Amino acid sequence: MPQAWSSKRERQYEHIKKGAEDRGASTGRAKEIASRTVNKNRAQSGESRTASRTSTRDVTPQHRGGKRSGKRLGPGGPTRDQLYNEARQKNIRGRSKMNKNELRRALGR
Repeated sequence: MPQAWSSKRERQYEHIKKGAEDRGASTGRAKEIASRTVNKNRAQSGESRTASRTSTRDVTPQHRGGKRSGKRLGPGGPTRDQLYNEARQKNIRGRSKMNKNELRRALGR
């Protein structure tokens, strides 16, 4: 953790890193996810010296993570790829030839 971070950002970093490790990310990947998230939040709140345009004008990492969770409540629900990955984990046969609706039915949704 860089020395420029406040104690709040250090706590946020540790919390995000622990969550990523709990989800199965390697230690290095968890550190990368946590530092990128904290740095983007710092840029959006004006705490960093320099910030890219995408960092300051884009949605927060927390908001984006919620959109990508796979449990979307939007009109289309999870994407076909998300359904396919779930079907692969459950060893559903013939999944590669199924479309989104067929995958949804096979998964019991």
